[in-house]
Amino acid sequence: MLSSTIGVEHALASHRLYTDGAEVLYDYGTQAVGDELVDLVVVGTQQHQFSNLVKDYLERIQYGADGWASAVRLPPYQHAEVTIDPEAAFGLPVLRGARVEDLVDRFQSGDSITEIAEDFEVPTAELEDVIRVATRASA
Repeated sequence: MLSSTIGVEHALASHRLYTDGAEVLYDYGTQAVGDELVDLVVVGTQQHQFSNLVKDYLERIQYGADGWASAVRLPPYQHAEVTIDPEAAFGLPVLRGARVEDLVDRFQSGDSITEIAEDFEVPTAELEDVIRVATRASA
């Protein structure tokens, strides 16, 4: 649908694609001024967004040197920068190179936050955020 609408064969790899954590958004603006958003629309519903109101909540998809989409930051975390990247951990969520699944498994096995943070070399605050989200989801 998006490919035919915007005329780009690989629309999901476009540099004009964003996410607010709930929806995929596309900037239909024809004149880009730096990183300014011009005409932001929810992809599925075609509902226009007030760009100036939502821009602080947007996370842009990360692009590799080849120009293709390479990773996206996952939204439910307050402090942790958990990303998915098809080139890392088979596309599973990672925190600074450590698979989220491994971090959570260690915590659920009884290891302390301090031990896990040291072993995986991740900041304690980010690890706590990951554990909080994972245990909230499984509760």
